[in-house]
Amino acid sequence: NASVKISGFLPLQGHVVRNWKVRWFVLLQDKLLYYKIEGGKKEPSPKGRILLDGCTITCPCLEYENRPLLIKLKTKTNTDYFLECCSREERDSWALDITGAIHAGHPVQVQELHRMKNSFKLLENISLHNIVERMYDSSTGIKLTRNLDQGNRYKETFTGSALVDWLISNSFAVSRFEAVTLASMLMDENFIRPVGVRSTEATRSSDPSEKFLDDSTALYMFAESSNKNTSSKEEVHFNISELSGTIVKQGFLVKQGHKRKNWKVRKFVLRADPAFLHYYDPTKEDNKPVGGFSLRGCLVSALEDNGVPAGVKGNVQGNLFKIITKNDIHYYIQASSKAERVQWIEAIKPLT
Repeated sequence: NASVKISGFLPLQGHVVRNWKVRWFVLLQDKLLYYKIEGGKKEPSPKGRILLDGCTITCPCLEYENRPLLIKLKTKTNTDYFLECCSREERDSWALDITGAIHAGHPVQVQELHRMKNSFKLLENISLHNIVERMYDSSTGIKLTRNLDQGNRYKETFTGSALVDWLISNSFAVSRFEAVTLASMLMDENFIRPVGVRSTEATRSSDPSEKFLDDSTALYMFAESSNKNTSSKEEVHFNISELSGTIVKQGFLVKQGHKRKNWKVRKFVLRADPAFLHYYDPTKEDNKPVGGFSLRGCLVSALEDNGVPAGVKGNVQGNLFKIITKNDIHYYIQASSKAERVQWIEAIKPLT
């Protein structure tokens, strides 16, 4: 039997009912299996399989505006699957491994892929958050103007070439090519978005270097300012400063609910300075946290894997850890491996 190349939680869009569900994916030599999680446990037999022979992969895939980190797989029989990752790194590593499996019979393409992976190590040390913060700065940031495009008026936009000029003049990039790459990353990560016909058309290009236009007729805006989502009453409100910290770690973990004690996969985002842990429902479109807490004064510890610890309900896989907040609220969380549990605990500890 072929060995497992990579496995993990990914939200998947159903190809029959178009809703999002989180599944546990396992990549084998020639297929991708996915499992349903019942309670806190992976079901023994797969819920479905995606055969990779003759499959085409699109990554980055920008078909859904609110989901910038998608991988699209189109099978030989023309079924589309959309898988969502939780960070750029995770998306790229899944995409690379899946592409490797698709092309396993064609060694030349695999070499080409590794070359691609190694050449794109641009500006590792630059924080996109930092750039966006500087862009927002009222005196030194990027100038927002009103623009007309195909008869539509847009307030608070900037042109592609203005952003490239700004990135170079603020020493975030040394060449226009580098600035365009950086601007595409800002777009990929949903910090900025195209508005109007020209810039939106360009995002459909299959060549990553042509997705963002260094052009004075291509318009962009901050993704934030375009969210006119009116919030419902019962929504948890998060203070902007809570969500302004640097992201230290993010990933999918299984969390036990407070009231119904049921287990659900959530996307956790750990931020420092201020130190908060927020969690999101990966099946929802709006990208707002459904919960979160300050890490100051928290206690975090691994729970033994023999027997079910007090406070934990349901059939769980193991690799549990627990966070007790300053106000004595207990969170029970399950990682998908021992190593992952250790990584999370080690990332959280220094922030408490």
